[in-house]
Order: sequence, then C-alpha cells, then structure tokens
Amino acid sequence: MTAALLSFDAALKRLELGERLVRRNPIYYGSAARELAAVRRMDLNDRIQWTRGRLEKILRAARRTKYGKHLGAPASIEDWPILRKERVRDDWRAFVAGRTWLSARASTGGTTGVPLQLVRSPESVVVEQVCLDHMVQLLGCDPVTARVAVLRGDNIKDPSDTSPPFWRYDLGGRKLVFSSNHLSSGTLAHFVEALTKFEPELLWMYPTTLESLCVLLSKAGQRLSVPCVLTSSEMLHEPVWRMAQMVLGCKIIDYYGQAERVAFAYGLNPGRYSFLPGYAHVELVRRASRDEEMLYEVIGTSLWNRAMPLVRYATGDLIRVPHSYGRQELIEVAYGLRPFDGVIGRTLDILLAPDAKGVLTGINQIPRSVEHLLRLQIVQDAPDRVILRALVSADFSAADADHLLRNARQKIPGSVRIDFEIVEKLERTPLGKTPFILHSPEVKELLRATGYYVDEP
Repeated sequence: MTAALLSFDAALKRLELGERLVRRNPIYYGSAARELAAVRRMDLNDRIQWTRGRLEKILRAARRTKYGKHLGAPASIEDWPILRKERVRDDWRAFVAGRTWLSARASTGGTTGVPLQLVRSPESVVVEQVCLDHMVQLLGCDPVTARVAVLRGDNIKDPSDTSPPFWRYDLGGRKLVFSSNHLSSGTLAHFVEALTKFEPELLWMYPTTLESLCVLLSKAGQRLSVPCVLTSSEMLHEPVWRMAQMVLGCKIIDYYGQAERVAFAYGLNPGRYSFLPGYAHVELVRRASRDEEMLYEVIGTSLWNRAMPLVRYATGDLIRVPHSYGRQELIEVAYGLRPFDGVIGRTLDILLAPDAKGVLTGINQIPRSVEHLLRLQIVQDAPDRVILRALVSADFSAADADHLLRNARQKIPGSVRIDFEIVEKLERTPLGKTPFILHSPEVKELLRATGYYVDEP
C-alpha cells in the first residue's frame, strides 16, 4: 500500500464516521454479532458443524488463489499443508483471492520480526470489531459510548521530545490516545493529570505499559481509579495482573490475537484462557513438553477473511496445557469449551528506556512495511545502545535500511545509539524459536531493579 493510502486509513480510524462505516459497518455488523453470539451458546458438536460450514466458504476462496492452485486446490483442510510466515512474506500476493479494491490493507512486523503484507475483507474487519466489542461488554462497558484511554504503540510525537502533551483526542473526544514510550517517573504527573481529567471507563493497553504505569504509581505513592482494563499483544503475567487490580481497582480482560486474524483467545483470570468460538478454525500441534505441562503451537484458519484466506497458518505462538489433556480435551480447547493456561511466545517485547527508569513498547512495529527484510532481531546490550540484526534478501537496499532506521527512531529516543547489522543467522532458543528482542544480563538486571517482570530464557 502506498504511504498516502496508509495515512488516509490511519486518519479515517481516528474519526467516529470512519469507525461507523468501516469497523462497525451496518451491512455486516449486526448479522455477524448475532451469529457469533449463537455460536457461543452451542455445544461442541454444533460448534464443529457450524465451523465446517464457514470453513468451506474460506476453502472455496483459498482454492482460487495462486497458492491454492499450486497445491492442486485441495477440497479438505486436512490436505492443505501447514503454512509458515516466511511463505506469506515471500509472495503475499499468492494468497490473495480476487479483487482487493474494497479490502483493507495492513502490514505487520509481528512478534517474530517477520514483516508481512496483509489484506483483510470488509467482513473480517467488522468481525474483529465484533469480537473486541464482546470483550468490552464482558467488562461491563458499552463499546460504542465508553470513554477509552489507549496506551499502546501509537506514535504521538518524537520519542526524544519530553515536553507535554503526550496524547491526542480521537473519535470526537471519546478516545484519548497516549504515547506510551513517553511514560516515565518524570512524566507520570502529566499522564495522571490527563487521565484524571478524562475519566476513562476503559484503559486499552499493552501489558508492559500497564506494568509500567502501576510500578510508577506505586513508587510515587499514587493511585488511579479505572473501572476496566483491556490488554493484548504481549503476555500479561499474573503478578502484573494482581498489581493492576490493587493499584487501579479494575476488572481486567487479556486477549490474544495476531495481525493475520487466525485465532482469538481471552482470559478473565490469570492462567485461564479460552479460544473465542466462531472466529477461526484452530488446530493444536504438539511442540514440546516441560515440567507438568505440554506446549502446543496454535495453527489457525480465519473463518471470515475471504480476501486473503490463510489456511492452516502457523502462528509461532505456543499455548500451555496440562499433561493430562488427551485428544478429546484438546478438541474442547480448540473450540473454546475448555480453558488453557495461557499463550507464550510474546515475552519481553520491550526495551529498557535510556534513563533505566521505564520501558519502551510497540517495538514490534519497527519491521513494519520494510521491503526485502526477511527477519529482524533486536539486541539491547545497554540502556543507551541497541543493535538491529537483519536477515535480508538480495534486493535489500540502502533505502530499505533507511526505512528500517526511520521506523526505529519512531520508537527509540535519539539518546540511544542504534547500530545496524546484516547477518546470516539469528539467535535461537532451545525450543527452536527466534526471539525478536534479546536483552543483555546488564539490561535484565536493570529491568528487575526497576520492578519490571523478566522471564528467564
């Protein structure tokens, strides 16, 4: 997508008219909301039958794509191979079905650092909003009228600019969008004043930003009263969950999804997540065993995006289930009738702020829309130094490198040195995953010292 179209799309999302016409388009919204509500009331057999019906529509579209034709247009989903991100990255147009002029374009760096170009049908955009609205309703809020404060990955101003305001108003003043990377002990008072004046009914946040806000409030001996918190895009650890309930006095829902829209899960309590039925066809593939639990990779097929029907897409994310779960229990998990412990694979997608008193979030957006970038890995070996390690194709150019560095500077202040390296391989974990962000022992200790939760590798 051209830069002009991306800018237009971003501006449209900030307007109430854009929200009503695009994300809550009346052509699709009411019927989709009723259908998904009906699926949630179904038992297992009915959910399976309903999913098969939706799946046939998706497979019909997938068989028309270049990729589907290359496979011989398989009739049954079992005959489609598992699809890896790299295949989509290398030739995303091969997965597009028909004309796309009414479809929404998107790009993502993802938590693995693999940049993807994506196309979403109008119906799938609306269904995503229906599911998000359901999360808000579970919290007891009205998704159409609620006053929402957002602390996620939005770029409000240069990260080196430390003068307020660090926010903007969208949706006619109903939404207050903050620059999370400006949140620190030095700016906390400005954030608290803006939030107190705005009186949000709902905070929509990255878990790391929620943690940062609560840690800073606790250290300053302050409290905020916020009824509801919705988190996503990273792991929400139980200690952070409990701290937020104490500091903010809020109800929390944490949900899991991806830009590819091939699975959706949510948790009302720590360690108790469920897949949302009707959103996608979910398969669980065993990957590893540790302690008293099993790790399964989430393989998903969207049930709504006929513009870019990704079939059996490997998310790279793992869920935890007890060793005692057998085939029947796993089927119940996949169809949202049995909970699982949580999703892993999205830990520590943050950088330590250069003053070592806060964190920088939204880092997974750095690879977004960079041409000829195969995968990015970010290494922080000191608070004031970051290394961008890139696997690139033969066509990667100086212009692509400049694009990547410009993206990085939208998230990383000028006081942090950024080095760029083209490499032939990236570091992997014992489970075979390639971390998007690596922290040196020094940085990990500083994160612990400031009160941020750090997983051991």
